[in-house]
Amino acid sequence: MGFINKEIECMPREELKKLQSERLCAQIKRCYENVECFRNRMDEAGLKPEDIRGIEDLHRVPFSYKKDLRDYYPYGLFATPLKDVVRVHASSGTTGKRIVVGYTRDDLKLWDECVARVMGAAGVTDEDFVQVSFGYGFFTGGLGAHGGADYIGSTVIPISSGNTANQIQTMIDFGSTVLCCTPSYAMYLGEEVERLGVKDQLKLRIGIFGAEPWSEDMRHKIEEKLGLKAYDIYGLSEVLGPGVSGECTEQAGMHVWEDHFIVEIIDPETGEVLPEGETGELVFTSITKEAFPVIRYRTRDICSLNPEPCKCGRTHIRMNKPNGRTDDMLIIRGVNVFPSQIEEVLLKVSGDQITPNYQIIVDRVNNTDTFDINVEMSEAFFSDNIKAIEKLEKRITDDLRSMLGISAKVHLVNPKSIVRSEGKAKRVIDNRAGKI
Repeated sequence: MGFINKEIECMPREELKKLQSERLCAQIKRCYENVECFRNRMDEAGLKPEDIRGIEDLHRVPFSYKKDLRDYYPYGLFATPLKDVVRVHASSGTTGKRIVVGYTRDDLKLWDECVARVMGAAGVTDEDFVQVSFGYGFFTGGLGAHGGADYIGSTVIPISSGNTANQIQTMIDFGSTVLCCTPSYAMYLGEEVERLGVKDQLKLRIGIFGAEPWSEDMRHKIEEKLGLKAYDIYGLSEVLGPGVSGECTEQAGMHVWEDHFIVEIIDPETGEVLPEGETGELVFTSITKEAFPVIRYRTRDICSLNPEPCKCGRTHIRMNKPNGRTDDMLIIRGVNVFPSQIEEVLLKVSGDQITPNYQIIVDRVNNTDTFDINVEMSEAFFSDNIKAIEKLEKRITDDLRSMLGISAKVHLVNPKSIVRSEGKAKRVIDNRAGKI
């Protein structure tokens, strides 16, 4: 595994906490002076910057939320003059207003190094050919991965997302050794590689996948289909972009780069900070970002932290793979359901019978929630054998009832009938809005 900045990545935790405190105090002061929203929240809480003397006082600081980005659209949360902002990124929101974030030149250098740390920890070197199949543009995935690979000195293949046939031919012709994309698109690429029978022509050895939740079962499926080792990279545009944390070769959680981010786990209902190791909502504070810093930003991701030393030698705390989001959670007939739970059940079914492609459809009929799951059959299993199909539908239904505690109607649908995604997969269709 390669260290991009070994002195920092292996810094003793006491020194790391001291550095965090120094940077936190400076960031709190900067935000108070330059960001109206933050200053108003601090004033309402009866706090001044000098009241925050280190990370031990962070819990006193008010939270920030995604809603703030819409309320202060587009530049109201920036902490530097706009003339110092050299790039903006954005993501679409359900209200119609984009989530806009910005970067100074130093922010871009910071971002490149953070992504490079993740890639280096996964074994990427300056001899690799990195195929970036995240989308370029407003989405942070493409340029984020590109910057990290460039920082390492790898050869970057900036193909962006889409045109799957061209993606695979490029892997073969250009000798791509590292693939960066969403895990759902990696699965789709794997299916096509399998269908074309060209796996033996690939040179892939590492996959860096992120931007959406994925399970351990999905990791193994991707690794099998593409013949690589799959690693998780985590980030949010609001905090930085991809590279806030990522897995090392031990694959025992994602290292959070604590010299740039302070991470907390809170009770999503009460906001109380939970002890390390407990599961709750992930909260980030960016302590070095200049243009668009966030203080105690509630991500809505549900996970836990592991403070134990990692065998790789890195001292930065590890976050476990998020197992859902509070805003992705569905409440169906009074039961909390996460799409990741459904995926976990489906991925345990033989790949000879179903593909990893599914869609959840929730509706309300006569004041009662309906819960249907379309699951795509594999080409090998697809047949006119109605009894075999019914038997498999029943097995999946029983397994889901055991996992979720409620019943769903499972429908095995024809191969290739569920639309593939070249970006983030759309797994849920909830038609209940406005229905009583």
